[in-house]
Amino acid sequence: MNQDLSIIELVRHASVVVQIVLALLLGVSLASWSVIFGKAIGLKRVKGDNDEFDREFWAGRTLQELYQDATRGDGPLSPQERIFAAGMREFLKMRERRVVDAASLLDGSRRAMRASYQREMDVIEARLDFLGSVGSVSPYIGLFGTVWGIMHAFTGLSNMQQVTLATVAPGIAEALVATAIGLFAAIPAVLAYNRFSRDIDRIAIQLESFMEEFSNILARNVQPAAPVEAGRAAPAGR
Repeated sequence: MNQDLSIIELVRHASVVVQIVLALLLGVSLASWSVIFGKAIGLKRVKGDNDEFDREFWAGRTLQELYQDATRGDGPLSPQERIFAAGMREFLKMRERRVVDAASLLDGSRRAMRASYQREMDVIEARLDFLGSVGSVSPYIGLFGTVWGIMHAFTGLSNMQQVTLATVAPGIAEALVATAIGLFAAIPAVLAYNRFSRDIDRIAIQLESFMEEFSNILARNVQPAAPVEAGRAAPAGR
């Protein structure tokens, strides 16, 4: 009896529809775990790279030096550094075109940074919606498998003359396996989705704060007589 009610035996004797549901849920679970590990590593790397550039930015180096490092192409840039490079590039282009209006200079730089910010957030948030879908849909897929399995079990029992608990239990048990697998796929996805959403919100706040601070620094460099090289970032203890 114990051997007949083992998970492997229950799955092996389940109906074709329930087996398809179980295979689908297991595949979704493996895919979600792949996304979870990849997203955890990616967000950790993004946060570390942003913090490293933030320290360099407020270390007292000139904006021109920071921009040259960002455009040198020695290695991958952090999202914050790419936003800085986009704003600085637009600022320098407008300066080369002899644009002297402070509002136009700052507005052009902000638009470039905002566009770069949207691109960076799209990359950072990639595949997060997949975890949300897994967390919300998997229990219902498992419930469908359970309902179908119970229907299949009772249909088979209708042809029996005598029904006992021993005859009912295997069919009900194999149907409930689908619900268990659905929850197994959904719970980690929901927990990871909530955690990653919170981490991404913090990264977004950090990037938006940097854009405001960088815009304030550029505002001090829009005087016609003041070259960009003279505008140093504030020290770390701002």
